[in-house]
Amino acid sequence: MTILIEQPEFVIGVEVEIEAGERKVLNDEKELVLDAGFVVPHANSFGQTFRDYDAEGERQPSVENFYQINHINQTYDFVQRMRNEYSKLNRVEMSIWECCELLNEVVDESDPDLDEPQIEHLLQTAEAIRKDYPNEDWLHLTGLIHDLGKVLLLPSFGELPQWAVVGDTFPVGCAFDQSNVHHKYFAENPDYYNPTYNTKYGVYSEGCGLENVMMSWGHDDYMYLVATENKSTLPSAALFIIRYHSFYALHKAGAYKHLMNEEDVENLKWLRVFNKYDLYSKSKIRVDVEKVKPYYISLIEKYFPSKLRW
Repeated sequence: MTILIEQPEFVIGVEVEIEAGERKVLNDEKELVLDAGFVVPHANSFGQTFRDYDAEGERQPSVENFYQINHINQTYDFVQRMRNEYSKLNRVEMSIWECCELLNEVVDESDPDLDEPQIEHLLQTAEAIRKDYPNEDWLHLTGLIHDLGKVLLLPSFGELPQWAVVGDTFPVGCAFDQSNVHHKYFAENPDYYNPTYNTKYGVYSEGCGLENVMMSWGHDDYMYLVATENKSTLPSAALFIIRYHSFYALHKAGAYKHLMNEEDVENLKWLRVFNKYDLYSKSKIRVDVEKVKPYYISLIEKYFPSKLRW
């Protein structure tokens, strides 16, 4: 099944708000207008700037400690072992919605912006996208399922530690870019000193394509494996979003572009659209689950089999 999707619209020579407090005139047709009807809030649910990893607050010490452990342990060899193990998809058989409900038990320790159960974040993201892109049902469903891989934290999925499931992702097998959050802790990672892995390209080559790059292991890559191995009919842009939505060094800082191919460049446009809703829709405002459930069940039935291997 092939699904054709329109590219996000370009607006040239028009002043638009890109993020709260920042305005920009778009003169390059390659620049995207990321704002539609959704209004970017000025602060997160704790009253602080979004993704401010240095702001003092009750979650700052635990978030920094998370990234220290993450950066020390996410090595090329570790990622290979995790991908080999979890690509077997032999843990559980269940539907997408059943997995959504499991996330009621999960709180992301790496997130400085929210401490609500993850199903709240999924529905907030999906509903915000739905309002601005009513005709892109694949994007609504992507908002709902993008974090489902966080079930790796649960006992039936191996109960992996938070550092191996959540947080920003980054390539392993090449040099760690300075734009990665709390970059200083990579100095304690064994790959940092390995000449095979610590150069700009490492084990990769110019334009090799992100599908050929090993990313730090976590919920993103796991959910990508679940979707592809269970023959989801979501378009490539959706699968790209699922796999790289935590790859902030790329879609926020522009790092690692030397590894991208032409398909990556096209899909990145949609990831940047998605990212605004993923990041800024987080709030304490609850979504009426029972009210929206029938709509999302219909999308799940359209793009996925009734039961999936996890």
